[in-house]
Amino acid sequence: MGSVKKKRRKKIAKHKRKKQLKAQRHKNK
Repeated sequence: MGSVKKKRRKKIAKHKRKKQLKAQRHKNK
């Protein structure tokens, strides 16, 4: 079960990174 939690954490981190990229793109525009 511990490995599943780790995987989920990685997914959330990826999602956060995508959100940050989108925000940066808007700022650049």
